[in-house]
Parts: sequence; structure tokens; C-alpha cells
Amino acid sequence: MVTITDVARTAGVSASTVSHVLNNTRVVADDTRRRVLEAVDALDYVPNHQARALVRSRTQQIGVAISALTNLYFGEVVHAMEDAASEAGFTLLLADTHEDPETERRVIAALRGRQLDGLLLAPSAGASPALDRLARSGLPTVLVDRSPDPRFDAVCTENAAPMAELVQHLADRGHRRIAMVCGMHGLTTTAERLDGYRLGLERAGLAVQPELVVAGGSDAATTYAAVGSLLGLPDPPTAVVAAQNTMVIATMRLLRDRGARVPDDVALVGFDDFEWADVFSPRLTTVAQDAAGIGRLAVELLLRRIAGTAGEPRSFRVPARVMHRDSCGCRPA
Repeated sequence: MVTITDVARTAGVSASTVSHVLNNTRVVADDTRRRVLEAVDALDYVPNHQARALVRSRTQQIGVAISALTNLYFGEVVHAMEDAASEAGFTLLLADTHEDPETERRVIAALRGRQLDGLLLAPSAGASPALDRLARSGLPTVLVDRSPDPRFDAVCTENAAPMAELVQHLADRGHRRIAMVCGMHGLTTTAERLDGYRLGLERAGLAVQPELVVAGGSDAATTYAAVGSLLGLPDPPTAVVAAQNTMVIATMRLLRDRGARVPDDVALVGFDDFEWADVFSPRLTTVAQDAAGIGRLAVELLLRRIAGTAGEPRSFRVPARVMHRDSCGCRPA
């Protein structure tokens, strides 16, 4: 097995210099850094993280338990997390919770078995027993996107204000029957976006009409059926707000299948911007979350928590902005 001493001998430097280069713990001259990295590459040296962990009582590993494979937005968040963690010398271990409490419990237990330094978690809906276990364990943990528990740091999007802005914008364009397709029950994001919908109606002088609020469950099939029921009402909505990107796309599919034109027959806006939102015709009016900002801030908070410098748990709200395009009925300049 190639050792750090072998790398040092090949590069003509001390073992401590090799360590500083690999861990970015001290400024090293460019020529020296180059020789060390060339020696690492030539010898195919792989650091022994387990041995280092025994010395430091750290593994330099951060767990991420999140529904990344089924949510485009979370994929962007995880990418930002990986960048921030790598810059600090940490490796991410990713596990998909599938938004299921039992799966969440199992993947967190598996991650904790890897002797993590900390955990980034997008908790599942409801009162997750996993949070109680994490609180008792003392493992540094930061919640992402949802903030159901004040015992932990949390980094979330500002949900209510931009949702209210979307609804007010539709009302300003003359819509009086504005429907809301809600996300998964039990998530703080779902409740906050519903609050924003109600606030937007209130500011526009409109009453909440219960038949216009339906559950999409952050699921394409459920949303398709729910929006179909909206269009089947004796007085159907003239505008629809979908509270999550999967539900926006499912709503578009249902409207297309029913022959309804967007925005001429039904205006459509959504929460969650995504890469091809301005490629559709019409281009989608959405709320854009700062996925990169959320991912990086979550890692920064966790590193402070790991270092013991974080203080009392805090909840941070990252601003989101409305991307005005065509699907609300506006025409681009």
C-alpha cells in the first residue's frame, strides 16, 4: 500500500507538507503543490480516511438524507451541498428517503452507522420519530427545506410571501376563481404555501373558496386527477396555482389532454422554477427558489455545529423570487 511517506519521498518534501497540500490546511508554494499532486497521481495514492478519523475523532463525512431522486429542486440543492462540503474537505454520503418515514428511519440509521460528523436532512411529513432519535444522539444535524422542529438548525425557502405575490398577480389580471393544488400533507412547505395562497386572496379582496383548494400530494397522478375535478366544477377556475414542480407539469398535461389552452382558457403558475420552465410554450411563470444558496448555507451551518461554534439552533429563510413569463397571461416585452 502506498503511504503518505512514499508520496513525500517522490515529491522531495516532508510528509507534513503532503498533508497540508491534500487537506488545504496551510499555504504551500505552487511549485511544491504541483510536485505533490504529480506524486499522488503517479503513485495512485489514496488517503487512509479511517486512520485519519481515529487520530482526529472525525471521519470528514457528512450524511444527506433527502428525496433527491424524485425531486428536481432537491437535486440542485444536493449539488450545491457537495460543492460546499468538498471545499471544506468533507465527503457527502447520500441516501434517498423517498418521502417515507420508515425509509427515512432506516437510511438515517445506516448513515449514523458510518460514524458521520454531521447530517443534512429534509424531514418527511408529520412528526418524524427520526427527529427524536437524532436529538437524543447529539449528532450535529441541520434540517433542509422544512423546519418542523426548533431543536435543530434549519434552512428553508421563504414560502408564503412569493406565493401570495403569485396569487395577487393573477387577481390583478382579473381572475376571481383561482385554484390551489397543494403539496404533500404534513410538510411545513405545504402549510406555508397554502398560507401564502390565502394571504394573496385576502390582499386581492377575494374569499377562499374551499372547492378550489385540492390536494396534489406532490404526485403526478394525484395532481392529474385533482385538476380534472377542478375543471369538472360547474364554475371551474380560470387560474391554477400548483405548489410544486411535479404538480405543475402534471397540471400542464391534464390541461393539454382536456384541450384547454394556457393561458387563454386557464392561467397556470407554480412554485419551483426548473431549467426548462422557459422552454415550454407558453413559458411558465414560477417561483424560483435559491437552491444553491440553500445548499451552501446548510453546509456552512452544519460545519459550525460540528466545530461547536453554532450556539442556539436557528432557522434561516432564503428569499425566493417570482419569474414572470407567459403562462399567467402576461406577454413578454
